[in-house]
Amino acid sequence: MATVVTMPKLGFDMAEGMLVRWVRGVGETVQKGEVLAEIETDKATVEVEAVESGVVRKLLVDEGAAVPIGTPIAIIGTADESIDDVAGVAAAPRQPAPAPTPAPAGPSPATGEAAGTPPTGTRASPLARRMANEASLDLRTITGSGPGGRVTKRDVAAALGKPATMALPASAPQAAPGLPARPDKDEVISPTRLRQAISRRMTAAKQQVPHFYLTADLDAAQLVRLRAEANAALPEDARLSIHDFVVRASALALRSFPALNASLDGARIVRHAAVHVGTAVAVAGGLLTVVVRDADGKSVPAISAELRQLVGRARDGRVRPDDIEGSTFTISNLGMYEVDEFIAIINPPEAAILAVGAAREVPVVEAGQIVPGWRMKVTLSADHRVTDGAEAARWLQHLRTYLEHPIRLFL
Repeated sequence: MATVVTMPKLGFDMAEGMLVRWVRGVGETVQKGEVLAEIETDKATVEVEAVESGVVRKLLVDEGAAVPIGTPIAIIGTADESIDDVAGVAAAPRQPAPAPTPAPAGPSPATGEAAGTPPTGTRASPLARRMANEASLDLRTITGSGPGGRVTKRDVAAALGKPATMALPASAPQAAPGLPARPDKDEVISPTRLRQAISRRMTAAKQQVPHFYLTADLDAAQLVRLRAEANAALPEDARLSIHDFVVRASALALRSFPALNASLDGARIVRHAAVHVGTAVAVAGGLLTVVVRDADGKSVPAISAELRQLVGRARDGRVRPDDIEGSTFTISNLGMYEVDEFIAIINPPEAAILAVGAAREVPVVEAGQIVPGWRMKVTLSADHRVTDGAEAARWLQHLRTYLEHPIRLFL
């Protein structure tokens, strides 16, 4: 029997999604698990996979249409079966995307690239199309290096990195050595859907969630030493980061303190059986949270390998629904930017988030003597409706034990 594909719900607060592109057309065969379409949500452009194998019999939604969740968008079946009596199928509104806001005078995107759709015959990833649109770059001028000649983010970045051929006017202010030229007028930017979603959610979280904060200054000497020893025996593309250890340590600590591995569902508190640890990742236009599922049951190397794949897909604009949904606890790590300490805003409906600073070699006092040592600060933001200071402090003590004695993470 034919299968109806509906607009999936890709977030607890998602109400609709925009169908960016059909990857399979009518009459084409698709296998279960293959990408059927690309859908843009408030968070990201997501590759939606076919739930069954078969032939694409009918597309019910046009590219560029904003569609409520649960709305039928396509029918998959066998090549010769009738689809007239498929239960539950109603014609979805084939509405076009909203008309773009008129742009100020100046160069405009190439024909065929409005609303993020590629010119006829040009295949490109969603992120590549977005980058090209923002730079008014014609995708037809770029040779794609992806599968089937698909233009990728790297191809667009390479094209934008070519030396400029236009000289600055003689009257333009000259930048100091090493600084970019000063623009001659203010830049007005329309926030992306992702930036708008971050704005809404973080404003609501800060206003509605009673945060409290606990900071711990950890001895990171053994962690730094163990990581260096492990990486000396690993190939370059499999080396471990401090963050990989923090994910594993947090997951194990959450097993001991389920009140932190929780979320609010209306007036109820849900303590989750599974430990799915999210990691905040910087992407074009904002932040995404990618999720390592069942992190408490995975080794540090396994977490490291999975995170490399998740972060790569997020930054290439080709995430899958499971990549970014379902986290029960989140970690935000700015140590790679040499940030010593910060606090993070809780990601609703979760109960807590951990902010991780850089591991630094600093003077420390041991047995009354000043000696060199390694320190790393972490700050837990917790929801006072779900947990209290003493319980959160004990969770931090467990985290400290794992990170100050990291060999326990391998046992």
